[in-house]
Amino acid sequence: MSAQSFNQSIPQISVEELAQRINQSPQGLQLIDVREPQEVAIAHIQGFDVLPLSEFAQWSDQIHSRFEAEAETLVMCHHGIRSAQMCQWLADQGFTNVKNVVGGIDAYSATVDPTIPRY
Repeated sequence: MSAQSFNQSIPQISVEELAQRINQSPQGLQLIDVREPQEVAIAHIQGFDVLPLSEFAQWSDQIHSRFEAEAETLVMCHHGIRSAQMCQWLADQGFTNVKNVVGGIDAYSATVDPTIPRY
C-alpha cells in the first residue's frame, strides 16, 4: 500500500461506538486490525481479523473473497492513521460501508477497557 492522497473523507466511529456495536450487535460486522503481529500480541480486541499493512502483498488480492464489500467494515490500528489508509484503499476497492476507528486501540484502552495494555 503506498502513501496516497485521500480522495474522499472516510467515515469515522468512536471507540465508545465500537464497543457498543461489538457488545450489542456484532453479527454482520467486519472488524479489521491493520497493526503488526507484535502490536497485536501486546494489545488486541477479540473478533478482529489482523491484516498487517506490512503484509499487504500477501493478503490484498484476497480482500473480496475474505470480506463482503457491502457489509459494515470497521478498521482499527494503534492511533487511527494506518486504519484511515486502509479505509481509503477499501473504498477504492468498492467497499461501501467502511469506518475508521478514531484513536485506535490506544483510545479504546484509555476510554473503554483499561485492562487492554497501552504501548
